[in-house]
Amino acid sequence: MSIPPEEVAAPAADAVLFRASPWRTFAVLFGALLVAYLIVSPIVAVLLDAPGDPWWSTLIQGVSIATIASGVYALTARSAQRTWIRASSGGLELATEGSDPVLLAWQDIDHVMVHRRGLRTVLDVTPVDLDRVHPIAEGDEGWPALHDEPDGSPTFTADLSQVWPGPRAVRRELARRLS
Repeated sequence: MSIPPEEVAAPAADAVLFRASPWRTFAVLFGALLVAYLIVSPIVAVLLDAPGDPWWSTLIQGVSIATIASGVYALTARSAQRTWIRASSGGLELATEGSDPVLLAWQDIDHVMVHRRGLRTVLDVTPVDLDRVHPIAEGDEGWPALHDEPDGSPTFTADLSQVWPGPRAVRRELARRLS
């Protein structure tokens, strides 16, 4: 399990932290499912010419379904990730599930890209050279996930699907730091 960001000193005072939050994801998913159920349920009842249920019955059903579906999702492996990213004037810190955090100074980053890969939003960080990547803590978990780009350059990958305040905020912060 990766080291939480609270146990790692930020490289600069202006650090902005982005971290995975299963509870926030549960709340957003619960709200979306409940609203969808409350909107679709009366429409289906009209289309099927079903007898009308009282409003409180529909609400109880919606809350039950949203709680179960959101709870199951919150307990899955994808949702339980402990990914965190911290951007500051000192560089970009990155830790993913099962890895030790690493620090890349801005001048040591070749390029950064936030993009969609299937249903997930991912962050790819390509260092200029792997020798310029600084481990933050002593541990035996290893670096965040690496993959090779088509040009052969090694790239760190982090799943941003559950990172809050969200992938757009990560993209804005990276654009601000890299410009």
